Amino acid sequence: MQIENIPAGESWACRYRCTRWLDSAGRPIEAKPKNIGSVHPGTPGEWEGIGVIQIRDVDRKLVQLWDTELHSSVTVSWDQVWAVEPVEWLDDVQDATT
Repeated sequence: MQIENIPAGESWACRYRCTRWLDSAGRPIEAKPKNIGSVHPGTPGEWEGIGVIQIRDVDRKLVQLWDTELHSSVTVSWDQVWAVEPVEWLDDVQDATT
């Protein structure tokens, strides 16, 4: 499925790639330098994740995603996403007898 063809009101997700600050293990970090001119604790690198589509900007060809692993939003261009699939939401139901 192409991003522009997703019906409004439906939940879809995709794989995506972007450049982020990464720690030594290759995981994204949000840390900021403590002082102006100090060294950032991370290194720029490529991050690949899975995101649920939150907002599509058809005019600018951008998509805002909720990263399912990092639990944060990221905005990327349409050419940085692939494997666009519908989301099947499941309730986290506990067995009432336990």
